[in-house]
Amino acid sequence: MNTAAAIRTLIVDDEPLAREGLRLLLATDPEILVVGEAGNGPDAVRLIREQRPDLVLLDVQMPELNGFEVLARLGPDEVPAIIFVTAYDQYALRAFDIHALDYLLKPFRDDRFHDAIGRAKAQIRLTRMSDLSQRLMSVLSTYGERDGTPAPATPSTPTESWVRRLAIRDTGRVVFLDVDEIEYIEAADYYVQIHAGGKAYLHRETMQSLEARLDPERFMRIHRSAIVNSRRIRELRSEGRRELVVVLTGGAELRVARSHREKFQHLR
Repeated sequence: MNTAAAIRTLIVDDEPLAREGLRLLLATDPEILVVGEAGNGPDAVRLIREQRPDLVLLDVQMPELNGFEVLARLGPDEVPAIIFVTAYDQYALRAFDIHALDYLLKPFRDDRFHDAIGRAKAQIRLTRMSDLSQRLMSVLSTYGERDGTPAPATPSTPTESWVRRLAIRDTGRVVFLDVDEIEYIEAADYYVQIHAGGKAYLHRETMQSLEARLDPERFMRIHRSAIVNSRRIRELRSEGRRELVVVLTGGAELRVARSHREKFQHLR
């Protein structure tokens, strides 16, 4: 097995027999490399941080910390792809609310398990492709546009560091989106939802991380969970004495939080 390309996988379940069964099923897949097992929540958190797996097969009901609490202990950049494997079906909606790739209800058929693993592998490959594209774009941005030679090593200014294009996974492909096309961005747990050209793209990056890479002269935080492209603002509308609404060129209407209204005082 090419360990560099392998899907690093962690098994988390409080039942030893369940862990053994998952391990045996995974052993038939040459792309999977099991990097550890955990029988409780704290051990799961520790192993995820130590091993940095691509994929975790995660039980819900466990001692000390349940599966959801395990994910809550992790930072946004520490959360891998998740498949919940559990005997309890009442948690399914919550699992998908936090963007789990799948939810396997015990007992499950082998073909159902392998279908879930296949989807996980496809998603992880896309994530790796997106990450590679981002790194490639970063490297290319350091080269001169005229002759292809490296640009002089001069101190960069903040203006030069703002991202101009984003690589976004979208249904089996990677879309390269110019930030000029973005109308607004919404927070979605460990992701952001980017609205551009009448479409919405789910992008695996936190709101705080993406905001730090965008030009603050162009992109304005108007709410804890919303950023707008100031060049896409069509109008500001007051609703009562305390409500301010931003209307964008695409028709979206977004409320401005009280703590951010001072940004628009000079326009009113």
